[in-house]
Amino acid sequence: MPYLTPAPSGTESTGLSHGFGIPGYAHPLVAPLEWGELTRPGAPLHWVVLNVSDGPGTRPDPHCLEAVGRLRNAGVRVLGHLDVTYGARAFGETVSDARRYLDWYQADGFLLDRCPTERGALPEVHRTVTALRTLLGGGHIVLGHGAHPYPGYAETADQLVTFSGPWSGYRWSQVAEWTADHPPERFCHFVHGVPRGHLDEALRIARWQGAATIYFTDRMDRGGRMDPWETMPGYWDEIVSLVGTGVSE
Repeated sequence: MPYLTPAPSGTESTGLSHGFGIPGYAHPLVAPLEWGELTRPGAPLHWVVLNVSDGPGTRPDPHCLEAVGRLRNAGVRVLGHLDVTYGARAFGETVSDARRYLDWYQADGFLLDRCPTERGALPEVHRTVTALRTLLGGGHIVLGHGAHPYPGYAETADQLVTFSGPWSGYRWSQVAEWTADHPPERFCHFVHGVPRGHLDEALRIARWQGAATIYFTDRMDRGGRMDPWETMPGYWDEIVSLVGTGVSE
């Protein structure tokens, strides 16, 4: 199978521990169960993305403030969602949204969604990330490419989303050779439409391809008409048990 490529040197011997990166559930008022589950003791969460209204919104949202407060009290890192529209969005608009996330929700970092992948866009992305790190005083930056970008992007952010798409594509996917030069903690995979019976296989692919941060769901995008990340997978308890250790049921 195409994904059965040699594991990056040392990957299988590192005791790699997978954890979840939550791409962004629906608004807490619409999805209270989902947000509540994120504070489950022992849930293997690397971070959770907050997307209030295609960004931080126009004013502080009390429901989001409450949800973020619970996550922070549970020690969970919260990232603000910034849509950079493949490099088309103005630098000033992105930074302005980032400031609102920090002022209102004390974001721990940012996910730059729809991040470009080509070499020519790297300088502007680097400029944006540098500005965000200055605002944060450090923080955690994830570039949401959704595919393997030009290798230089790996030097810009803490993590790269190198796959975001359906199970039908993931199970036959191949990892870029250059990723072997970096530890699994640098890469994220988001996969929708994963059947319950294929969870073990999906986890094996993530391990073999060297991605430590994952999110698998059985929800579908219905040809792009729905957001598969807005609701919790039907098998949430099962995948938490598979990925985490010492999780309260």
